[in-house]
Amino acid sequence: MFKKDGGMKLTNKMTSAVIILCLVLFAYRPEITTASDDKQENEVRVFLNKLYRQRADVLIKRNTKQLENYYFNGSKVSKHAYHNEMNRTNYLNEWATKRSIKLVMADSDIRIIRLKLSNNTAKISLVQSLKIDYTYLNKYVPVQSFGIGTEHFITLKKIDNDWKVYKEWYLDPLNENPNKIAATEDGLSPSVSYKQELVDGQKYRRARAVEYANKYAGTAWGAGNNHRYNRKYADYSGRGGDCTNFASQVVGDEEEGGGLPKTGAWRYFFKKGGSEAWIRTDSFYNFILYSGYGKLLAKGHFRDMITPSTKYPNGAISHIQPGDLIGYIISGSDVDHFSVVVGFDDYGYPLVNSHSADRYRVPFDLGWDQYTNYLLVHIKD
Repeated sequence: MFKKDGGMKLTNKMTSAVIILCLVLFAYRPEITTASDDKQENEVRVFLNKLYRQRADVLIKRNTKQLENYYFNGSKVSKHAYHNEMNRTNYLNEWATKRSIKLVMADSDIRIIRLKLSNNTAKISLVQSLKIDYTYLNKYVPVQSFGIGTEHFITLKKIDNDWKVYKEWYLDPLNENPNKIAATEDGLSPSVSYKQELVDGQKYRRARAVEYANKYAGTAWGAGNNHRYNRKYADYSGRGGDCTNFASQVVGDEEEGGGLPKTGAWRYFFKKGGSEAWIRTDSFYNFILYSGYGKLLAKGHFRDMITPSTKYPNGAISHIQPGDLIGYIISGSDVDHFSVVVGFDDYGYPLVNSHSADRYRVPFDLGWDQYTNYLLVHIKD
């Protein structure tokens, strides 16, 4: 989830102080290692790879019982971590059902950033790149794929010679209530293609913007640049979220991105960071509209976006183009998140990239519920 002061509302009421604490806990300290340490570290690495592969399998097959042995039943925080995985499994599958989508396969890859051993406890920070394959029930299309990247802070404990998850924290874009997903009669309308052509304008380089969004989608499966952000820009993930900073880069980077001209209010200062309009969701949204760079196509809930109207006979979402933006409002009027439209799957479902958490070619409504308001923002050419 996300918030206006940068892009991200931390789940479970966590604050940025938690991130700082985690970073301190996982700070690197040189220590003398022994053969026993090496053996334990190898055990931890093997355990983590098995854990995340098993989670990926559970996401598709919903065989949640297979995860129980990875957690410590005697701990409330361990049970909480386990139930979080159950909830995200239910959410993803319920979303797929309501969109007439069939989940086919999930594949997980992890990269360990820090690993610290102390007695029978291991503290780890790692990033996961998750690939999910899917197809449709009401139309034959080839298998489609999207990617999600997440950063995890996890503590393991060795109990009776077996490693168990003691606690874990991460920003999860699938950690929503599966009972609050917007329902439709048959997924998206099977008679309508939402695909819009990728055409460059006179002042906005749409193709370059999409290429930028794909290259710098971070830890998500499918992203380029070795799963790293563009180092020309600061990373605001630990300071409220990086989604708006990323959206600004996509539409405004003059070398690789869309190349919209910077202004006094909307710009990035080398070594100083972005202006308010560059990094803050509400400020960015207001700038894009009032500067004349963009216009609001529609605002409303999921069903409002896909339901035919006099203005949009095929639904407002049918007018979104690659290189455009989608804003998300959880409640009230403040914009909580921004994503970049990067294309459509073979069925015609609009796909988006974003930061915090990192997403690559993800269906635009995945991770949101029936109360979310969507802002379809078209960048003028």
